[in-house]
Amino acid sequence: MPFVIGQADEWQEKAMSIPWKVTYEGYSPGKDEYSVESLLTVGNGYLGIRGTTPEMAISDATYPATYLASLYNTAYSKVGEQIIANEDFVNAPNVQKMTVCVDGESFDFSNDQLQSITRELNLKTGLFQSWVTIELGENKQIALHTKRFVSMADVHDTYVAYTITPLNFSGNITLLAEIDGAVYNYNVARYRDLNRHHLDVVSYEHQETNFVLTTRTKESHITVVQQGTLRSPDVSLADLALEKHENHFIQKVDFYAERNQSYTFERVTTTQQYRKEQSVPTASNDVNIAYPSFEVAYQASQQAWEKLWKRAAIVVEGDLMSQKLLNLHTYHLLASASPNGNQQLDASVTARGLHGEAYRGHIFWDELFILPFYLAHFPETAKQLLLYRYHRLPQAKRNAQEAGYKGSMFPWQSGLDGTEQSQKVHLNPISGQWKEDHSRLQRHVSLAVAYNVWQYYNQTDDDDFMRTYGLEMLLEIAHFWQSAAVYNAETKRYSIPGVMGPDEFHESYPGAEQGGLTDNAYTNMMVVWLFETIQTLQASFEATTFQALLQKIEAPKDFLAQLDQMKHRLHLEINSDGVIAQFSGYFDLKELDWDAYRQKYGNIYRMDRILNAEGKSADDYKVAKQADTLMIFYNFAKNQVDQILTDLEYTLPEDYVKKNLDYYLKRTSHGSTLSRIVHAQLASMVEQEDFAWQLFKEALASDYRDIQGGTTAEGIHAGVMAATLWIPLSTFAGLDLRQNRVLFQPKLPAHWQQIQFSFTWKQIDFSVIVTKQDLTITASHDCFIYLGEQKISLTKNQKTTQTYEGA
Repeated sequence: MPFVIGQADEWQEKAMSIPWKVTYEGYSPGKDEYSVESLLTVGNGYLGIRGTTPEMAISDATYPATYLASLYNTAYSKVGEQIIANEDFVNAPNVQKMTVCVDGESFDFSNDQLQSITRELNLKTGLFQSWVTIELGENKQIALHTKRFVSMADVHDTYVAYTITPLNFSGNITLLAEIDGAVYNYNVARYRDLNRHHLDVVSYEHQETNFVLTTRTKESHITVVQQGTLRSPDVSLADLALEKHENHFIQKVDFYAERNQSYTFERVTTTQQYRKEQSVPTASNDVNIAYPSFEVAYQASQQAWEKLWKRAAIVVEGDLMSQKLLNLHTYHLLASASPNGNQQLDASVTARGLHGEAYRGHIFWDELFILPFYLAHFPETAKQLLLYRYHRLPQAKRNAQEAGYKGSMFPWQSGLDGTEQSQKVHLNPISGQWKEDHSRLQRHVSLAVAYNVWQYYNQTDDDDFMRTYGLEMLLEIAHFWQSAAVYNAETKRYSIPGVMGPDEFHESYPGAEQGGLTDNAYTNMMVVWLFETIQTLQASFEATTFQALLQKIEAPKDFLAQLDQMKHRLHLEINSDGVIAQFSGYFDLKELDWDAYRQKYGNIYRMDRILNAEGKSADDYKVAKQADTLMIFYNFAKNQVDQILTDLEYTLPEDYVKKNLDYYLKRTSHGSTLSRIVHAQLASMVEQEDFAWQLFKEALASDYRDIQGGTTAEGIHAGVMAATLWIPLSTFAGLDLRQNRVLFQPKLPAHWQQIQFSFTWKQIDFSVIVTKQDLTITASHDCFIYLGEQKISLTKNQKTTQTYEGA
């Protein structure tokens, strides 16, 4: 049969849609289903809704959940003989629930009624759809089609269109549309034995098809108001009935349906949250609210998404799968935080986005990997995320005082108010035992905050931000590290004890009863960088500004002189090959038989849990979860790291980067997906391009393929998603913005023909295309950039193409 033009057009249209559609066929209850739900989440930075169908209920099989940025509550649980407080990211009331009933039988995923299911997420527009076919009663088959989006234009609004089609019968059907305030947290299996109830229903109002549900968190007293309506263009709702239960309510609509005729119902909801110090508007007797039609609202949201994609999209040629995953990650970053959803919102990006409850929805040092995405494309959103930290600076100061330090110490896990939310004990799912948790000793989180403040200023020149917020944060953090350093008369250097590094497997020295290590190399080198940066900033701002801030943070009179002295005298342990010890005493630890453990367990990502279950401890071995010492090379160009080591008066061999990479790669399990990202960048630094690509490819697919065996079920990994969006720019296109200039040193993967992207730097918008031979760039203002060592002048809005060396 000849191939006609119409078929070719149809094939081309389908091929073009592949990178923009995430589609799942079938239903596999449990972890696999939970993972699908995470990856099909719709969100806008203010709220996120997991990718369940409206009929699904909270169970081991499925987990519908709605998350609002910074909605936290503390619950108390008994673990052994202790009462443990856990601040959780709260699953908000479910106002999306809908199902059908025929002849007294309701459709439920837990029953054997499902015939087929397909779900799809449009990454370009944020539209979720599902197509479900069920069989009820006496072989009565019904098709259920759902369309859902969280508006990117009106970020408080959610729209659901639910279409019911009887396939082989005509008869009565009942729509059941729930407003469920009896929800609870159930996403993470290891938390389920703990108290998971966080909400009280304050009030419920109903008027005809409209409703207002008001709930409040039990301890944090955050009020959530969800106001909405049920409507239909096909069915009269004049006889809608309301069925009241304790804390959940059902709107019931009976109608007669003709075979193969479709009947659509729409649930539209506006969601607001109010902190305990905020006044909650008094509910009106009239709960009516005028919403635009589904299509009108969807078009507005689609246009808002289009504007975001124009600024954030990365387009590659020669790799369809990478293009799809880059789109997936960009979408989920914008669902987690966006210029639309995060305006004036006191929140940051959680480790698992608005997609799940792992790590209890807390904010970690992952911001260090996340901020570059926003800095490059949406610096105004990066500023909002940094203000989340600034607003918790007073609490960080209290954290430091309680731990016996000066200055401000940000918590390893941050949530509602900036108090330390790391658990005191954690469950090893392999052994089933609870173990003391020292993770709060990862004080380097404060250095991540400082690094992000510096990056924001470096890329924006926002002097007002620095005067009002940034300098104070940097000085407070520096004051903390100055107070934490202890002078050692024997080595004639300063040491920083009682910390953990990014590795996370090592919490203490072998056999020690007390947690903490001394002189974590990454931490100490980052402290040197911070002290260097403060000296540099002194020259950029008025002396009066600095003096006023030094008085405000209650710094000692010789504070700046102390920083200058310490930046030359902090201690590192370095062996004769130039390998920098992860911490003092690291080289004395035992080696691990990696091959034996791989043969025995297969997946050894979490070697700490495996060793613990065997009655051993990772503290005893040279084993790491992820990059630790090597992290310094992720943050800075080699010449900047060289400067840190020079300031410390250490001399290392010329090839010390490669030696450190080779040494630690052999001892790293990659228990964090972020580990592959850091090692990919280092591999490229030492010209191991094939290895860099392999590591990047694994990281890029890590959530989509759920390579860690079920962790995607608990939410996306926002840090690795953001980092995989930065590596194509920083490593493959060779973009470096860290040295107060725009520098390109391209190293495209072998099978990529080109990469195209945009970024913003110092209020200049750049549009870039990098091929194997050329760099083509357009800037919104006159400026200059560097291509390797070559300085190139750019004229406003004029395209410039330059061949680069090594092409």
